[in-house]
Amino acid sequence: MERALLRVAVAAVIVFAAAGCNSGDSPTAAGGDSPQIAVDLPRADTDFWNSYAKYIPQYAQENGINLMTPTNSQNDIAKLVANAQALSSQGAKAIVMAPQDTGAIATTLQQLEIKKIPVVSVDTRPDKGKVFMVVRADNRAYGQKACEFLGAQLKGKGKVIEFQGSLSSVNGRDRSEAFAECMKSKFPGITVFPEPTEWEGAKASAALQTRLAQHPDINGVYMQAGGAFLAPTLQLLRSKNLIVPPTDPKHIFIVSNDGIPQELDAIRKGEIDATVSQPADSYAKYALIYAKAAVEGRTFQPGPTDHDSTIVDVGGGNLEDQLPAPLVTKDNVDDKALWGNQIGK
Repeated sequence: MERALLRVAVAAVIVFAAAGCNSGDSPTAAGGDSPQIAVDLPRADTDFWNSYAKYIPQYAQENGINLMTPTNSQNDIAKLVANAQALSSQGAKAIVMAPQDTGAIATTLQQLEIKKIPVVSVDTRPDKGKVFMVVRADNRAYGQKACEFLGAQLKGKGKVIEFQGSLSSVNGRDRSEAFAECMKSKFPGITVFPEPTEWEGAKASAALQTRLAQHPDINGVYMQAGGAFLAPTLQLLRSKNLIVPPTDPKHIFIVSNDGIPQELDAIRKGEIDATVSQPADSYAKYALIYAKAAVEGRTFQPGPTDHDSTIVDVGGGNLEDQLPAPLVTKDNVDDKALWGNQIGK
């Protein structure tokens, strides 16, 4: 009951804020004179972000959004800065972005704020700077879930290699810190070998090759980004005849993050054991909804939402809509609600 009342209260705040806008800020129909909303895609070299990109035009159309042609910063902060400048000069009234280097985007955010161009940050939260909304899942929970899954499978003993994402990204830091803290406190009998990868599959594969040569008894892997790490990891393990059933003593338990269709198929085949499903569909959908809301002058408050998430105050004047990201194993891999089971269908 309290949750329902809070939703009603949040909705009332939104309606009141929208009603208080002057005519120049009111929403218009899609197309024509409708305000342009821009999206910068962060990269095109992972299956996760390619899936996210496919959802953008779908949800733009569903929500009556006048979408500019998306740009792609290709995991390069300098390109993101240049793209943001170009989009603002081309008339963007709001920009959706996913800065991979969350420490280097502050100046650009400040410039966009001065121009009164609201920003929605997807998947990552800037270390400094103001955004209208962060659309993200709880990345510390990713590391926690991965730790607890591996700890249980290994019965608290063994050796695990961790493919860390870029530590210049809040996501890489959150996942790495939570995983390390959980392992230290709950599974001190497990040795963890953290390997920085900058989200690059080649670096992950090279690190695994080296660690297996040094420690052939490694029996666990935590991949912080299945979209980048899955294919090269499986290729290497296959070459060493290490993809075997969980009942085989040589089995290496693997937990990943992303929830792409390829990971779900790998779980079905027994090639990996689990993943945390990062909601690519909801990232695209709600990023665009919030961008449109920003242009319309709407506001939001911390609390439960109507889409099974919670908006939290993350400091610095920023709010974050923390979307659900379930752990997927062989027990629920065929759940039709998972976006990885829907895309392309």
